[in-house]
Amino acid sequence: MATLALLLAAGGTAEAQNSDALKRKYESKLTEAFVGKINWAHSLEEAKKRARAEGKPILGYFTRSYSP
Repeated sequence: MATLALLLAAGGTAEAQNSDALKRKYESKLTEAFVGKINWAHSLEEAKKRARAEGKPILGYFTRSYSP
């Protein structure tokens, strides 16, 4: 039982560290020049609203490598 608790605690710590590392990587990407040149929508509803107002299509870009 103690071993299981230790493994669960260690797993949670590693997961938190991985999450923190991914968050830092994501925030670093946001500072790159190409990211700032695009007015990104962060939800589908926001993208639909803007697409209708501007008469433009929606381009979806999905990635997992920088998701916290």
